[in-house]
Amino acid sequence: MNKNIHTFLGCDANYEESEMVLFGAPYDGTTSYRPGTRFASAAIRNESYGIETFSPYQEKDLTDYQIFDGGDLELPFGDPVRPLSLIEEFTANVLKDGKFPLMIGGEHLVTLGAMRTVVKQYPDVHIIHFDAHADLREDYLGVKLSHATVMRRCHELVGDNKIYQFGIRSGDREEFLFGNEHVTTCRFDFHTLDAVVEELERKQVPVYLTVDLDVLDPSVFPGTGTPEAGGATFTQLFDALQKVTRLKVVAADMNELSPIYDQSGASTALACKLLREMMLMLMK
Repeated sequence: MNKNIHTFLGCDANYEESEMVLFGAPYDGTTSYRPGTRFASAAIRNESYGIETFSPYQEKDLTDYQIFDGGDLELPFGDPVRPLSLIEEFTANVLKDGKFPLMIGGEHLVTLGAMRTVVKQYPDVHIIHFDAHADLREDYLGVKLSHATVMRRCHELVGDNKIYQFGIRSGDREEFLFGNEHVTTCRFDFHTLDAVVEELERKQVPVYLTVDLDVLDPSVFPGTGTPEAGGATFTQLFDALQKVTRLKVVAADMNELSPIYDQSGASTALACKLLREMMLMLMK
């Protein structure tokens, strides 16, 4: 692991001394509507210098922690099999070295690569999933590896009643029927999150946190490939993340920023700020 010269703000520790490893997975080869998430991690690094390392929300500073930015994985475009394998391999190395992996997508399918290795180390891992979309299709236009099927593939790894979804407000009928039987879904917002966090705290189980940024309302976050009206505000998402990060979170990702659809840069600025806050929340 060599230090990445172009880092996210404040994430310039050496790999050996780091507690957390940030890395990008710039892949959007299965995007079903508007592509562009492959540019997210580079845009987030570029724009991160417009914010401070200090969080007035948490009274913490990124410079107080050892965070290594591993840069972007070099992922081939097209067939997702090889990109997912590369994500799985990188995540496995980070976990093996006792460090926390935090991935920037990319489309949401990249979560599957990380989950494939997380479930090997933590067989009882549960997933907390923030998203506008259920992502529970069996296939999308005959393709089983898609950002529209990622939670269905994750369900095949972890089994029933281990996926908790929040903010869901889009999906076909079959997705919701499947979800009713196999996952726990909070539609539209986070109103059941307190009860879920209390339950998982009691169980003391490992948790994988995946944040699809289109859980936010497009009025505050238009820079995404599949915008869905009726979503959360920044403050609501921030508050939800504070609750989840009380748990034993063992790995996390943030995905689905597509910066080219918001030329104002506001969506990228929001993603930068949210990433800073997530990192500070996850550093125990």
